[in-house]
Order: sequence, then structure tokens, then C-alpha cells
Amino acid sequence: MIRTMWRMFILLSALLSATLATPAQSKNYLVETGTHVPLSLINSVSTKNAVPGDRVYLESVFPILVDGRIVIPPGSYVMGTITDIRRPGKVKGRGEFHLRFDSLTLPNGTTRDFRAHVTGLDGRASEELDHKEGTIRSEGNKAGDVRTVGETTAAGASIGALAGSIGGAAGMGAAIGAGAGAAAALAGVMLTRGPDAVLAKGTTIEMILDRQVEFDESELDFNNALPRRSAASDAGGPLPSRKSQQTYPGRVPRF
Repeated sequence: MIRTMWRMFILLSALLSATLATPAQSKNYLVETGTHVPLSLINSVSTKNAVPGDRVYLESVFPILVDGRIVIPPGSYVMGTITDIRRPGKVKGRGEFHLRFDSLTLPNGTTRDFRAHVTGLDGRASEELDHKEGTIRSEGNKAGDVRTVGETTAAGASIGALAGSIGGAAGMGAAIGAGAGAAAALAGVMLTRGPDAVLAKGTTIEMILDRQVEFDESELDFNNALPRRSAASDAGGPLPSRKSQQTYPGRVPRF
């Protein structure tokens, strides 16, 4: 009997040693393709001075959860790259650029390379988003050009009529003035670029993941993470990309 008890003791000791030697399996958290992540711009972007290859810096503003666990907390940093840019033309065309997202860094320093594209813009921004291509375009300004021509034509007609009345030909003076004003306005519009595409610091952008991003449970400890700073706290919001309303060529034509 003593021998049997000894054997059982040895067996239990072996089982206990094996259990202690087997490490507890860590859980993995998978952020699926198609997940939407809202971000805030840390630096501004404009087709006026940006070039392909320029970096864009953003931070997340809303927690992303997987199985009830926060895996991408607010204050996570995202880095992107301007891959293509076009200045607006002088006759037609709008400013546009393409933004590619490259990497994600959690507040504790855990970093992942990933791919994502823009799927939404701040409702206050005047820019337009091509959802299929992920291209951000400035708004058009046809109405502004028409208004400029109309205002300058009217101003020219008024001055022409005044000058014509002095010489006894008010109608002819008004016609000549209107023509000169329209020509001056058209020349100004033709020589002026359209509006640039601008996303100001603090603009909210929503990105959508193009591939899965996986984290181990051990990578999601944020107890010693740096405190979050809000990218939008000192921002004035998105800037409109409208043309300045002015009379071309900047003064009333003289006759």
C-alpha cells in the first residue's frame, strides 16, 4: 500500500509540474478589415505648399473595442503620407491630393504598420471626398467667377455711363464701360488659380482599415501610457478653400 501511495504521489507531482511549466495562453485581439477609426489632424495639409511624400500626423479621438476590450484608445497616433497632389488650374480644375495611412502607434508605444484610406471628412470642411479613390478635392468656384465678372461689368458700365453723360453719350459710354469691365474681369479670372484643397489642423477625418490589425493581450496594457493631448484643443477648425472675393484686376477700369 505504501508503494501504491508513493506512486500516486509521484504521478500527482509530475502532473503539477507539467501544469506549472505550461504558460497561460495569451489572448489575441483582431481589429477587422473595414473598421472605421475617427482621427484628428495634428498638422494642416494644403495643395498650395504640400508635395508628394510629405508626412501627415493624426491622432485617434474615439476608442475602438474588440470583444469588449479597448484595443485602439483615444490618443493613439497615426502617420500618413501624401502620395499624389495636384494644384488647381488657372482656367479649370480643382486642387486635390491623396492621403495614405501607414502606421499606428498606441499610447504605450506598441506600433503596427497597416494600410487604410480616408472614408469621411469633417462636415464643416468645404472639400469633397472621392470615396472610390480616396482623393480629397477642393470645392469649385464657378459661382464666384460669375459674380466677379458681373460685379466688374456693372462697375464698368456705371463709370462708362457717367463719363458718357459728360460727353453727351451716356448709353454708348455705359456699353463701352460694361465691355471693358467684363474683359478685365475675365482676364483676372483666367489668370487666377482655382481654390486649393485645404484640411486645417483639428479637422476630423475618418479612416477605414484595408487589412486586419492584430494585437496580443500583453501589448494592450495602457497603465503607464503617456497622458493624452488633444490635437483639436487649440485648433480653429477646418478652413474653407474658397477664392478671395475681389474685383479683377483689383481696381475699377479707367477710361
